[in-house]
Amino acid sequence: MHLAVSGASGATGRLVVEQALAAGHRVTALVREPRRYHAPAGVDVVAAEVVADPDLELPPGVDAVVSTLGKRTAKDPVPVCADGTAHLLAAMRRHDVRRIVTVSASPVLRTGHGEPWWFRRAVRPYVHRVGRGIYADLEAMEATLRAASPAVRWTVLRPGYLTDRPATGYRLVPEANAVGSVQRADLAAALLQVVADPATVGHAYGLAAGRRARRPARRPAGAAPAGAER
Repeated sequence: MHLAVSGASGATGRLVVEQALAAGHRVTALVREPRRYHAPAGVDVVAAEVVADPDLELPPGVDAVVSTLGKRTAKDPVPVCADGTAHLLAAMRRHDVRRIVTVSASPVLRTGHGEPWWFRRAVRPYVHRVGRGIYADLEAMEATLRAASPAVRWTVLRPGYLTDRPATGYRLVPEANAVGSVQRADLAAALLQVVADPATVGHAYGLAAGRRARRPARRPAGAAPAGAER
C-alpha cells in the first residue's frame, strides 16, 4: 500500500513512517521543511503546507492518507486539524484517493462513554477547559470527515495522553473512550492496522493500552495531549 503520511516529522508521524516501512508499505512523507526532516531510507519526501495550502497536491499512486496533524499548544489559534484535514480531503478528491485515517483525542467524545462516572465528572471538565482550543479543532476535524461520507472512507482514533515509553500493545474500543495513557508506538501501530481494515471505515475508536491501565488522575511525566503533532 502507498501511504501519504501527514505530520510525518512529528513524534507520532515519525513512528508511523518507520513502522509502515518495516511492514513493507511504500511511504511518502508530507512535511513543511524537507531539509529539516531526516527521512529513513526508502521514504519519498514531499514539501507540503498541509495546513496552509488549499491547493495541496498528493503524489501519484497514493492509496491512503494517514494524518497525525495536531496543535502544538492549546493557545495556537490556527485550526491545524480542521484546515489541514479539509485540504487533505480536497487533494484526495483531485487524485481519486478515498481512504484516510486521522488522530483525534478522547475528550472529543463529549458523552465520555466508556469512562468511569467519577472521571466524567471530575477530570473531563477540567481537561476540556485546559485544552479547549485543541479539542474544538479536533471536533471540527471530525465533523469535516463525517460530512465527506460516503465519498471518503475515514477512520478516527481517539487516544488519551500520549507518552514515549516502549510499546505495550493496544486495544481498539469502538465508539467509546479508554482511560489512561497510551504509547505513541502503539498509536502508530493502530493507525496502520485500521488503514488496511475496511471494517473500521466510518468509525471512531478509543485506544487502550494492552496492559493494565495506569491511574489517569495525573498526567504522566513526559506526557502530551493527543493531537500534539504538526
